[in-house]
Amino acid sequence: MAIKAVLTDIEGTTSAVSFVFDVLFPFAARHLPEFLRTHADDPEVAVQLQAVRLDSGEPLADLERVIEILLQWLAADRKATPLKALQGMVWEQGYRAGQLKGHVYPDAVAALKRWHQQGYELYVYSSGSIQAQRLIFGCSEAGDLASLFSGYFDTTSGPKREMTSYRTISEAIDRPVGEILFLSDIVEELDAARACGMATCGVARDGGVLAGHPCVDSFAAIDLNSF
Repeated sequence: MAIKAVLTDIEGTTSAVSFVFDVLFPFAARHLPEFLRTHADDPEVAVQLQAVRLDSGEPLADLERVIEILLQWLAADRKATPLKALQGMVWEQGYRAGQLKGHVYPDAVAALKRWHQQGYELYVYSSGSIQAQRLIFGCSEAGDLASLFSGYFDTTSGPKREMTSYRTISEAIDRPVGEILFLSDIVEELDAARACGMATCGVARDGGVLAGHPCVDSFAAIDLNSF
């Protein structure tokens, strides 16, 4: 079955891990407390604050305690949906103000543009919120790349290391799993995608292998006709 769609991870795959840990996370840690104190009553923010209270088992936590919990989660890189949503709101302010520019590897930029021009559907699946995904590509160092993608998926579609999440995405984009190639730098994610029937390709930018999967160190080495 020929590949018709590419589903890609971001962190470590299209973009440097260091951008997330050395730029985005510190920016969120610096700006999140004041953002929440200023916007706590905004409906979309209030919903996420309540989700933090429920997820943490502290339903009566005041705003300052919620901020404390979120900063702890951020330091631990916890894949919590409300944290990701709130981070995305803070990052949006930074991107819009020109304080942040999304990092995307040049080889990824070139391949994504080429695949889009050739008619392949492109999708993103990342643990970062959909809002954050749109921003990293829409406000990238290479310009606005958001128009290359047909859709974005985050942890609301399920954990990235569970097979059912990839089936959910396949159904959402109305493509058989066999027509989708998933790209990631995490072997457990690749295993989950392969278990549901997707083609897989590991991206190991520093070399090495991701056991059980074809592996490249650059998007330039990916031949979609070989899957």
